[in-house]
Amino acid sequence: ADRVIVVDGAEYAHYSTDAYTAALYALVEKYGPTSMLIGATNNGRDLGPRLSCRLKTGLTADCTALDIDADSGNVAWTRPAFGGNLMATILCPDHRPQIGTVRPGVFKKSEPAQGKAEILRETISVPAEQIRTQVLELIRDLGGQNVDLEGAEIIVSGGRGVGGPEGYKPLKELADVLGGVVGGSRATIDSGWLSADHQVGQTGKTVHPKVYVALGISGAIQHKAGMQDSECIIAVNKNDTAPIFEIADYGICGDLFKV
Repeated sequence: ADRVIVVDGAEYAHYSTDAYTAALYALVEKYGPTSMLIGATNNGRDLGPRLSCRLKTGLTADCTALDIDADSGNVAWTRPAFGGNLMATILCPDHRPQIGTVRPGVFKKSEPAQGKAEILRETISVPAEQIRTQVLELIRDLGGQNVDLEGAEIIVSGGRGVGGPEGYKPLKELADVLGGVVGGSRATIDSGWLSADHQVGQTGKTVHPKVYVALGISGAIQHKAGMQDSECIIAVNKNDTAPIFEIADYGICGDLFKV
């Protein structure tokens, strides 16, 4: 980043739609950006639509790829459409700023720039009566194990072909040996074989591991949207026409448990 704008205040200690929208609206009015990227996290998915409505501009949600036309300055926002059955590219030529929420993991981390960014401190206060929600208590659930799919260098994922929750045992053993984590397709999460924090794909997480092992995953477009930019994809499937083989670097047609 060349410049970092900092807004500090007690009203921003916990996320609230009203306070964060007011602060960003004031910054947009002052600095006039042509484009805005917001993380498609739980908070970002809440904040983006509210801000775009207040600014009377468009918003493209849950983007999985970005490009830009240097001449017009229009961002080409690509996102899944029609239930993930195709990828749509959307332009916002008439209004500014263009806003998109972008999924975590869509971009690979770049090397930090040399030198220090310019820090701009802005004072924007939001009256308490304008903030219609309050955090009364913060409860952390420490019972479940956090799965860092986005940060994993090796992911061993299973699909419907694993047959059931017991079928994940060898996958977990393989992931442990490789120092990786276990992922799954939407079908396995919907069936209750894995918890939702393991899901890779359009409605799950977008990942860029060094090695992605897809076992018993057919490769529907919804799943491919979340893992197709992995550095190396190894696929095992009984069906030699499975779409996953179209993007795999190494493909094995066979029984995943024997392989």
